[in-house]
Amino acid sequence: MTSRAESPASDSTASDSTASDGDIPEVPALLDTAVGALGGARRDGQRRMAAAVAHAIDTGEHLAVQAGTGTGKSLGYLVPALRHSVRSGNTVVVSTATIALQRQLVDRDLPRLAQALAGPLHRAPEFAILKGRSNYLCLNRIHSGATEEPADELFDPFAISRMGREITRLREFASETDTGDRDDLDPGVSDAAWRQVSVTARECIGASACPYGADCFAEAARKRAGGADVVVTNHAMLAIDALTGVNVLPDHDVVIVDEAHELVDRITAVATDELSPTSVGLLARRVGTIVDQELADDVAGAGEMLGELLEASPVGRWVNPPDGGEVTLAAIRDRLWRAHTAIGPVRGKDLDQQAAAARTATLTAVEEAHDSVVRILNSFAEPDEARRRDVVWIAEERTRTGDTRRALHVAPLSVGGILRSSLFGEATVILTSATLTIGGSFDALAVTWGLPAGGSGEAPSSSATAEAVDGPSVPDAREVTATGRAVPSDADGSSHSAGLRWNGLDVGSPFDHRKSAILYIAKHLPPPGRAQLPPPVIDELVELITAAGGRTLGLFSSMRAAREATEAVRERVEFPVLCQGEGMTSALVRDFAADEPTCLFGTLSLWQGVDVPGPSLSLVVIDRIPFPRPDDPLLTARQRAVESRGGNGFLSVAASHAGLLLAQGAGRLLRSTSDRGMVAVLDPRLATARYGGFLRSSLPPFWPTTDGEVARASLKRLRPG
Repeated sequence: MTSRAESPASDSTASDSTASDGDIPEVPALLDTAVGALGGARRDGQRRMAAAVAHAIDTGEHLAVQAGTGTGKSLGYLVPALRHSVRSGNTVVVSTATIALQRQLVDRDLPRLAQALAGPLHRAPEFAILKGRSNYLCLNRIHSGATEEPADELFDPFAISRMGREITRLREFASETDTGDRDDLDPGVSDAAWRQVSVTARECIGASACPYGADCFAEAARKRAGGADVVVTNHAMLAIDALTGVNVLPDHDVVIVDEAHELVDRITAVATDELSPTSVGLLARRVGTIVDQELADDVAGAGEMLGELLEASPVGRWVNPPDGGEVTLAAIRDRLWRAHTAIGPVRGKDLDQQAAAARTATLTAVEEAHDSVVRILNSFAEPDEARRRDVVWIAEERTRTGDTRRALHVAPLSVGGILRSSLFGEATVILTSATLTIGGSFDALAVTWGLPAGGSGEAPSSSATAEAVDGPSVPDAREVTATGRAVPSDADGSSHSAGLRWNGLDVGSPFDHRKSAILYIAKHLPPPGRAQLPPPVIDELVELITAAGGRTLGLFSSMRAAREATEAVRERVEFPVLCQGEGMTSALVRDFAADEPTCLFGTLSLWQGVDVPGPSLSLVVIDRIPFPRPDDPLLTARQRAVESRGGNGFLSVAASHAGLLLAQGAGRLLRSTSDRGMVAVLDPRLATARYGGFLRSSLPPFWPTTDGEVARASLKRLRPG
């Protein structure tokens, strides 16, 4: 696609490349044009959303919009975004959580929309996709032959052989691709192989110093983004932009965050550091290739010290360092800094390009490891754990070779302050998703974003003016505003977010939930425990699947439970039962959708990643309320921080986490206006516990029942034929 920077009009003044308000139709008219050109139908929720987004852009007030499945929220924000960019000449950034939505926007929605609106906007809007540098091939890395040995493959000849084949494919891909984008490689390759041909932003030696800088794929992507009206990126790039202080995104004045319910988790993941004996050991090998072996042995000794410390400490959170922990970490810190000093700055005039690239990568890796140790040590400087900025813990995981591996992690207690200063403080932000309200309010998520609880009232699209333009709201639309509770968003309990203004709007859904679906809570079952699924739960599951004629998506809180249920149910029903892990998840979902009687059982990725409209999915079964694990170190620390300030940590953290996942899981059922079915929850606490009402109010307003006979009879009536 052609960017504005490369178009014939790029030499014109800014006023020549933008249109005045009078030349461009208002958002409702543009939306009508877009919907008509794309063969769609008028959707009141979409119109209300578009009006609210346009108002937020005009006023600079942030906006949270819950738009249920079928609303058409992509057009609801893209139309006002394109109008604003063309009119003002400013770039709009659209951030998503998943590759699938990025591809939908760039490959389908934006090309069609740009063509449809080219006339009313007086030119075709331009767009680009921008990802982190490590998502693109590095030509210098490929041609220099610089590689590193991944930890898990060191002693696995089969993995080494596979990687060799994959790297050969990547070299061929480099000579054929126009983008160098990993997502354009089909079939894909392993992460370990991709790391051999890519670099992070900190490892890059810079376009001016690189012999392949003129042809760099990542630089080309940034150039395209710099001239686009709309730049599509991901939450990780938002995090990098916020955390590093480096402007990785082009100048912009509006950010639209789609899949906003995942924003905090994605920002947290980018802001989390990991340090392991294996990673330090590999670092020592790289140091040995750059400087003398004695210094490499010094770094290797640091890795051994870390390994001894982790093995002597229990898995879980460090409220305080274990005995001798600070001394050991300080020694590791000092050894890493000596290596950093010895490597020294990279001077291109002293080295050939291959040596410069290897030196830069090693220096960066040493610096990152050193900074992680410093961060861990500094996290304990505040004696009050509820006011600390970071949480530290030991995690243990199993590698592909079957061994266990321990690592030290450090993550922010809260990302609200980061988002408040670096996102909400720099641009107008619109946050949207099908699930943003928890317990009937936007507050739970707003506080984690760094916004004040209470907002500033309803978004104006529900006003008389908006209704005069757009017509009355859909019957299912629920105006949801914050409750005004004073919930501090910072780890230290302060409330620096008070000056930010935001509105919340739920535009509802085109589905008539009460007529289309039933919420069945198996109130008679025993509360879930930690042991195997009890026989009454298996019996209930079999009866429901039998009544539905298969056609069931089973969402389980753990893979252990999913496998147990699969084995038990397969022995008692005549329908095929697929289980996540028995093949590629995407292939299992395709097989599930293609054969109506088939059932599919699985865990977290299925709670949010399945879109199967039609009769192949008529029953969604949730085995238990998806509370976080009680030993989850980060969520436990966040819960205790809320409690230390007099709040309800359980509701604010654990129940909110569960409510969001419940809403996501229940949202798998109705994917088109003709869908009918049931969400069955096999956890009686949803009906009996005091917090049950809070969780139920996070779900769509299905018709509720706790009567098993009514539930089974309803499923039988829904069976085809």
